[in-house]
Amino acid sequence: MNKIYTKTGDRGTTGTFHGRMAKSDQLATALGAVDELNSWIGLCRNSPLTPLFIKERGTKGVSLGDELKRIQNNLLTIGSQLAGSEKRIKTSETAHLEKLIDRLTRELPKLSNFIYPTGYLQVARSVCRRAEREVVAAGIKEKNILKYLNRLSDALFTMGRWVNFKTGMKEEMWKA
Repeated sequence: MNKIYTKTGDRGTTGTFHGRMAKSDQLATALGAVDELNSWIGLCRNSPLTPLFIKERGTKGVSLGDELKRIQNNLLTIGSQLAGSEKRIKTSETAHLEKLIDRLTRELPKLSNFIYPTGYLQVARSVCRRAEREVVAAGIKEKNILKYLNRLSDALFTMGRWVNFKTGMKEEMWKA
């Protein structure tokens, strides 16, 4: 069995395909934010609500859990790409999120005001927005990563609303 610890980070550095860097490096911060987001998605995936099915015309649909696992896979790909691997996030994954957002939005009441964020998916959404900011701050200009993370925050917002709608949780409108 391999040991989980390597001791190579004991002096405040971390390793990527780019080589070693300070753990305080902005790229390391971006990688950490993407990893944290993936952990939040995993927590959402561990919810008893993940068997909820998202309907697709002409099919039985796909479970929320399956969609969240797909997102986790994409976040691992993004993390790997940020770390310098040859693996790349596909543009079709952003298009998939857009279709998912559209499908879920059709089932939701129209939104005409800000709402109070409730539920784990809304926490994941805000972590996603921070991860996106950290990636931008690291100077990453890869359009597929930036588009995916931007669309993912929209998808998580919509998924959070959809779960609340399906479970009968009333949205609370914010009144300024």
